[in-house]
Amino acid sequence: MFLDSPARRWRQRAASLASTLVVGLVPVSAHAQGFISPTFGYNFAGDAGCRSATDCQNKNWNWGGSVGALGSVVGFEAELTYEGKFTGDRPNPTAVTTVMGNFMLAPRFGVVQPYGLAGLGAIRTHAQDVIEPPNARTQIGWTIGGGVLIFVQEHVGLKGDVRYYHSFQALDLLGIDLARDQNKVDFGRAAFGVLFKF
Repeated sequence: MFLDSPARRWRQRAASLASTLVVGLVPVSAHAQGFISPTFGYNFAGDAGCRSATDCQNKNWNWGGSVGALGSVVGFEAELTYEGKFTGDRPNPTAVTTVMGNFMLAPRFGVVQPYGLAGLGAIRTHAQDVIEPPNARTQIGWTIGGGVLIFVQEHVGLKGDVRYYHSFQALDLLGIDLARDQNKVDFGRAAFGVLFKF
């Protein structure tokens, strides 16, 4: 009589679990739609020129955008933002570019879809100095935030969100102490934009 070995039983259970996951996830992915979303916002707090989202007399506006897929519960986006005057009126003007891959938890309630997100990616700083040559650094960082989508049409939504960015690595930028957390790049971003589903 043939007896199943523990390894064979484990493989059968793993195959059964994988089949269950595939069957469960296919309907979710089938309902997800691709999207593109341009945004316009400003950075605040941390190393940014604005002290807070509400206490900022001279907002240095920046632009960004994302592409991804969004369902009725979860989604994913690849996000790019650029700020040319990140440090505001401080000496040694600095530009900051972020590229992030974010997981989104976004339950939809009719025309309203609130969302939270978290992701990993790169934060690039580029400082200009009147004496020394430009100094550019790219670091690994993370982001977390949330916002809300309001769909004015089936495939068009208005969005507003606040996100927080932080680098894992310390940065010594032109010998200036940029942050209180061992020179790690640290800031928030408030933004609004439009989302187009396709």
